[in-house]
Amino acid sequence: MFSGVDHAGIGVADMETAFEYWIEKLGFTEVFFDYTGPVPGLEEITKTNGVRARIVMLGNRFTTRLGPGKVKLVQRLDGDGAPPLPAAIGYGEVGLAEVCLHTLHTKKIYRQLVDEYGCRSLMDVIEGAVVGPNNISLDIGYLADPWGGKVELIDWTGLWTARPGKPRIEGVNHVAFGVHDMRTTNDFYRQLGFVDQIFESTEFFTPMAPWYQEGRPLPGHHMTLFMAGQGAGIEPVRLTPLYEDCRGEWGHVGPMDFGIGVPNLTRACKKLRSLGIEMHSDPQVLDVGSSLFKYVYFKDPDDQYVSLVETSY
Repeated sequence: MFSGVDHAGIGVADMETAFEYWIEKLGFTEVFFDYTGPVPGLEEITKTNGVRARIVMLGNRFTTRLGPGKVKLVQRLDGDGAPPLPAAIGYGEVGLAEVCLHTLHTKKIYRQLVDEYGCRSLMDVIEGAVVGPNNISLDIGYLADPWGGKVELIDWTGLWTARPGKPRIEGVNHVAFGVHDMRTTNDFYRQLGFVDQIFESTEFFTPMAPWYQEGRPLPGHHMTLFMAGQGAGIEPVRLTPLYEDCRGEWGHVGPMDFGIGVPNLTRACKKLRSLGIEMHSDPQVLDVGSSLFKYVYFKDPDDQYVSLVETSY
């Protein structure tokens, strides 16, 4: 019934700059839809009526099992436009921390993006890292999007990835978000199909230290990563001590929401009700041109901006 993360939602201040980054540099060239107009069902989340936005859904033509997710670019057109990236965000505060893209030959991709395309580096590639409890190896690096949002590049070298090939970006591997309680979050999302644990770590990841505010003690890190049978995964993160609530406003620049795919939204909503999960509105349907985009936002333990989505493209 639940098919993993369908897409990562990323707020942008202007779509042309976003296209240059996500299409021309990162290779998300498959345009599933480009919609401008009202976005219903957000009244309870945004505490406003009449949300308007331009929403563009992009996929990567090299998508694979470990890079199956899409990106949804959102430009708020109502009010004062795109809200800013939450000021205190580092990594693991409550709210969306990053969008992670699976890559083949991560270091070559990273060097091209930084040296040739001028992307801003947030962390040089670390090759051959190993994570527990199953000692799975990976290569990892970080870039900033045009507004400072975190974009992770990862190659799960210790897992089956893809056929041999040239360096490439393959699609969204997971979204990471900060939580108040790890057990509560993992139990909640296990109900929605995220049952395959890739790793768990309780050690502070030292290369992230520069991301945190000066003058505050570095927090402890508790990270887990779960995949579903299909779609991209989730990486809940719990900081100790907890820092600020960095969910920000819906539509803020940088990673800000995610959607879980379902084949039938009506049946999936019925399942949410049976689990006692609250929805923020009735199911919504957007006519996005050549197809319909059906969605409903629901409340997870931290009230993240997360939705169920049924697509027909």
